[in-house]
Amino acid sequence: MSISRSLLEEATTRSIIGAFRDVHRVLGFGHRELIYSLALERELRVAGHDVRREVPIMVYYRGEPLARQAADMVVDNRVILEIKAGKQLDPIAAAQLQGYLCATDVEVGLVLHFGQEPKFQRMIYENRLKLRSK
Repeated sequence: MSISRSLLEEATTRSIIGAFRDVHRVLGFGHRELIYSLALERELRVAGHDVRREVPIMVYYRGEPLARQAADMVVDNRVILEIKAGKQLDPIAAAQLQGYLCATDVEVGLVLHFGQEPKFQRMIYENRLKLRSK
């Protein structure tokens, strides 16, 4: 018997990854993150997604607000994007995304690397596992 399991936010992440690949195919390698972010935002909006850029996220410490950080992009209030450009992807990108997921009710994130070859990393952090004291 085969058990079919769908990925959390599969349709949204599939659309985002398709738009990511399209942007990389058109622009190629060598632009700043801002350029890729603007092009990706345009592609996602054309596809019918709600897109917010530079989304403020509050970090709490012992139940008290500590500081705001900004996620590069949030799509449909369901997927957080961390957008990177450059020759190599710094491992800190995944840690940043994990921090954003931890501080919000969003459970799925993508690191999108507009490097010489486009690469992405999908991350899931279920709300039931998050330890938050806010």
